[in-house]
Amino acid sequence: MKFLDKYLTLWIFAAMALGVALGALTEVEAYLDTEPGRVHPGLALGLIAMMLPPLAKVNLRELPKVFARTKLLTTSLLLNWAIGPLFMFALAWIFVRDQPAYFNGLILIGLARCIAMVVVWNDLACGNREYAAGLVGLNSLFQILFYAAYAGFFLNVIPAWLGMAEQSIHLDSGLVAESVLIYLGIPFALGQLLRWGSIRARGERWFTEVLAPRISPVTLFALLGTIVLMFSLKGDQVLALPWDVLRLAVPLAIYFAGMFAFTFWLAKRQGADYPTTAALSFTSAGNNFELAIAVSIASFGLGSGEAFAGVIGPLIEVPALILLVGVALRARRRFVA
Repeated sequence: MKFLDKYLTLWIFAAMALGVALGALTEVEAYLDTEPGRVHPGLALGLIAMMLPPLAKVNLRELPKVFARTKLLTTSLLLNWAIGPLFMFALAWIFVRDQPAYFNGLILIGLARCIAMVVVWNDLACGNREYAAGLVGLNSLFQILFYAAYAGFFLNVIPAWLGMAEQSIHLDSGLVAESVLIYLGIPFALGQLLRWGSIRARGERWFTEVLAPRISPVTLFALLGTIVLMFSLKGDQVLALPWDVLRLAVPLAIYFAGMFAFTFWLAKRQGADYPTTAALSFTSAGNNFELAIAVSIASFGLGSGEAFAGVIGPLIEVPALILLVGVALRARRRFVA
């Protein structure tokens, strides 16, 4: 796997290109076009497989330490549920306020705080796995409770204050809860069951030194397969609307880089060590594109501009976060706790 790890960025771009080509040259989209609010089973399976190995490595006994550092915990909540959504709203207002569908799509991405792939990025960057898992758990709870209300406020209320066309968008809170259950709950439960069973049978050292390294490659292979499926969803539109892709790519790139850099600086300033800083940074910079895409399709339809923006989200997020993994690892060598 060293060869795959070394050229991971190249493989990810190749997977993206393959997905776009499949979407543009084949009828694969017809197989992904499930009923509203549903994600194709193959895509869901890939996401679950991608998440299982890093979540199996989470030691639940370490989680209380996450909640003991209240200052950093408060910082994470503010970044994820105040600064992040407002920053994305500002970028959407600057770049695409004349395109309501794209505006809506960007807002839905900004409100969908990361509960899945952040574990992968954090793991690749050698961040604190338990801290990331704890923050992901909090984000999951907040999404179940507040995502629908947040979306209504940012899509219906604030735009009206700013003179944009009035909208009436209602989101199903059950859809949010289902997404959290599928993309976090299932792999977390399976991962912890695998961890518990293997430690009980062979001991913790065997799990850490033998089993964990053996299952780790599953994450990367599942990640590449998921990217191919995901990008095939709108491959034809990506090629047909390059200007639209660019208009969405610019604010998204600014968002990911800005949130990561600001969080990294802030956490370091607050005295966090590198693993904790990495976990905080990737948690605030990443987004739950699975939820954003599902909500966009359910609320506006598969062929909508909102769904198109939802797919462009990971088109930019995946390479951006991979590059930020490299930035974080370089910063780690010079990090002063």
